[in-house]
Amino acid sequence: MLGTAADRMLPTVLLIDDDLVSREVIATVLTMSGYTVHTAESGIDSLTMLDNGTCAPEVILMDTQMPGLSGSALIKEIRARSKAFLYAISGSNASAEVLEEADGFLMKPFGPDALQDSLRRHATVPEPSPAMDAQVVNPTTLAQLRSIMSEKGVREIFAAIVSDLEKRHALLVAAIEQQDSAEVRRIGHAIKGGCGMAGALQAKRIGELLENRGDDLEYSASLLQDLQSATLNLKRMLDAELSPGIGPVV
Repeated sequence: MLGTAADRMLPTVLLIDDDLVSREVIATVLTMSGYTVHTAESGIDSLTMLDNGTCAPEVILMDTQMPGLSGSALIKEIRARSKAFLYAISGSNASAEVLEEADGFLMKPFGPDALQDSLRRHATVPEPSPAMDAQVVNPTTLAQLRSIMSEKGVREIFAAIVSDLEKRHALLVAAIEQQDSAEVRRIGHAIKGGCGMAGALQAKRIGELLENRGDDLEYSASLLQDLQSATLNLKRMLDAELSPGIGPVV
């Protein structure tokens, strides 16, 4: 279950609870509040999600009494896989061992305010948008292209890049939906290479991040909007500086 309007400043949450009602109520409250929420109905399911990269939570809410792997044993397994802040949640008092090993405890039933107050302390400042960290196009590379070909030729190159980025955006959406991190990295590598050759710095930077961090599918999904912004910026450059009949802007 993923928040469709997740706030990047809020931590990504993994909720582990075998009780369907509790799981759905908590997940709905958090999702409606802007959190990205993943759910698992057992300890084993949660470990599988962490192992295969389905999610990379910053906060984990873990019911302390579930069939199978649970309690202190589950905490140890989670700690071996994640650095997330871990809250134990339960309808009864947790054992001293669980309280010592967890980072916090919430007694069920807890209200929306108590839950959100506990999680807000883990809100972080989002990473700067990669699309804003670099120039749209490297002016040196652009000058070099202009020195070896006509303005029409330069325009055709960047128009092709814009078209290619639009196609790769659609491919990225599909790869992320299919949880195909290898394909995400491959697409990122292709974007980095093609845009790097033409000096399209914003798009190249996003390609690098996709290639290097493609295993983190949530982060990759967060870059989709940045890729659209970089593509739009290239379109604007085509209209402003490389429009037919308009010479180089100095």
